[in-house]
Amino acid sequence: MLQTVSEWLWWERLWLPENVSWSDLEDSEGRVYAKASQLYAALPCALCMLLVRYLFERYLAAPLADVWEIRDRVRLTAAPNPVLENYFCSQRVHPRVESNWIKTSWPERRVQVWFRRRRNQERPGLRKRFCEASWRCVFYFFAFVYGVLALYDKPWFYNLKEVWAGFPKQSMLPSQYWYYLLEMGFYSSLLLSLTFDVKRKDFKEQVIHHIATLTLLSFSWISNYIRIGTLVMAVHDSADILLEGAKVLNYAKWHRTANAMFVVFTFLFMLTRLVIFPFWLIHCTWVYPLEEFAPFFGYYFFNVMLLVLQMLHFYWAVLISRMLYKCIFSKLEGDDRSDAEEDDSDSPMERNHKSSHINGSGARGRANGH
Repeated sequence: MLQTVSEWLWWERLWLPENVSWSDLEDSEGRVYAKASQLYAALPCALCMLLVRYLFERYLAAPLADVWEIRDRVRLTAAPNPVLENYFCSQRVHPRVESNWIKTSWPERRVQVWFRRRRNQERPGLRKRFCEASWRCVFYFFAFVYGVLALYDKPWFYNLKEVWAGFPKQSMLPSQYWYYLLEMGFYSSLLLSLTFDVKRKDFKEQVIHHIATLTLLSFSWISNYIRIGTLVMAVHDSADILLEGAKVLNYAKWHRTANAMFVVFTFLFMLTRLVIFPFWLIHCTWVYPLEEFAPFFGYYFFNVMLLVLQMLHFYWAVLISRMLYKCIFSKLEGDDRSDAEEDDSDSPMERNHKSSHINGSGARGRANGH
């Protein structure tokens, strides 16, 4: 049965155009092609990324946070109470203070304070968010620079029809191999670190984005969609540098500079994700291939996955537009995707007000896209 599943999984009509077989993509005559087995290298690369990230945050980002005097707020610890703790772990959101007040015999005010302090204990500190944003900003910067260096002298960077010239018999370049390995290792590391990274309101969308990105990268690798894959990665990384940079500056309390960078990020995000990505890159994968070969499963699958990313871009564009509105017409204090830290004195009305001026980093939703 396993053999049958394997034969079906690697059926040529799923991955390749008609009249093209796997034997056509074997290394020969100086041509080197991507191989599915090379994808296993993404896992050790992800583990290396986690190690590099740990060293970066500990020995570079943390000392930088000290220089900029970025400190966590002093948080009061919730007093041990098994009844409230069990209820908190089961509910977490909007616990009913009245029922717990009766169960514990505590005054209502004390129960309210307990829940505020307990929720604050779950929220990541400012330094953790600063270190995480610093790491991502540095990665996106170097990944984008590497992508530009790998693409600037290629004909398909200037003429998208060249993406499909001779497809799928296109030899893989060393720069493409390392670019893919770098990006796949990074997004794999993000999945591995989900449990201890800062969680925001778009957590589910982030997971969908990372999985869709890795699926696209893996499929494009196996089917030799590498040229368009490198273009997609470079387009996404360009705006992400400014996104994470705005967060870093916001945590450092350089608010005017952070807001200015956020405005530039918004423009670049809208340009790359809502204009270049759908009208150039998706058009390139949807229209131009039909001039070279008949549509096949891989053609439809790849384009559907690109559309999934585009839907996420629309979602994040709405969040970013809201943040831009606050930045221009009111006071922008943080990230619409983050939870606000509560004070013991906060009333329900004050908590709702703080949630509209979220404490945290600049926006600023990661559009990640990928």
